[in-house]
Amino acid sequence: MTRVHAVRVHETGGPEVLRDEEIDLGEPGAGEALVRHTVIGLNYTDVHFRTGRYPLREFPHVIGMEAAGVVEAVGDGVTTVAPGDRVAYASETPRAYSEATVMPVTRLVKVPEAIDDETAAAVILKGLTAQYLIRSAYEIEAGETILVQAAAGGVGQIMCQWAHHLGVTVIGTVSSDEKAEIARQNGCDHPIVYTREDVPARVLELTGGAKLPVVYDGVGGDTFEDSLKCVRRRGMLVSYGTAGGKIPPLDLFRLNLMGSLYVTSAGLADYIHDRTELEQRAAEVFGMVSKGIVRVHVNQRYKLSDVATAHRDLEARRTSGSSIILP
Repeated sequence: MTRVHAVRVHETGGPEVLRDEEIDLGEPGAGEALVRHTVIGLNYTDVHFRTGRYPLREFPHVIGMEAAGVVEAVGDGVTTVAPGDRVAYASETPRAYSEATVMPVTRLVKVPEAIDDETAAAVILKGLTAQYLIRSAYEIEAGETILVQAAAGGVGQIMCQWAHHLGVTVIGTVSSDEKAEIARQNGCDHPIVYTREDVPARVLELTGGAKLPVVYDGVGGDTFEDSLKCVRRRGMLVSYGTAGGKIPPLDLFRLNLMGSLYVTSAGLADYIHDRTELEQRAAEVFGMVSKGIVRVHVNQRYKLSDVATAHRDLEARRTSGSSIILP
């Protein structure tokens, strides 16, 4: 039995419900591995699990969705990883806020030597998200112009860099002039400061009234309406998160009246459900990072014992780029 420090929630609520405590991990069973974390990723998804917007199957429960570490032991039948392997994961269920975890090996991917643990932990979930959004949910093409909501965030920065590399013009929304400069440095051609600019009006101006073939919206809330207004006839709105609040009810016929629009609510789990697909997407993400096309900016570091502060910073939009937790 392995005893570790972990951060769990015993009930849903504010950052104060995050408890740093010792727990016992079982030994890895068939198809499982024990992974000792070196770096843990921080995502807004973690806030949703803490508050109850995304339900947990039981309490108490460790939260956190991505990490990098080293395999310490494997269960029966495991051949894809071995003790000593450096691995990273975007988990199928919350488990990362811990010094170690036991998990199915189907979600583990080996980390290339050229990529350090901080980068791996910061990019595995966000990078896979960016990859499936621009390569599958709607596959962008050179010459197009797109809108990325929250362009200075972790996923947003990766999407902007990747899209710019592919010859796509990127419009991105940000909350401040400081974040506008961050977005610009990461491939966003036209940052829009939404706190003082009318986003749909600015998009119309930038596109000469043509609007956009696709809008990527990981914010939700009131932003969703602005996103719809930016989509051209028969274009698509890809919703992939609700950091700014729940998406309001939508009358389907409105999509007809606005130009026969398409709307999809896309989740990472459905794009890495198959092991082969996961490995292919992860290989492309790591390849983009290794080549320097995608640069991962770790701008905030927190101790595992101080993860409540990390959540407060996330909710107050005091972070930019990627944040990590050190166990």
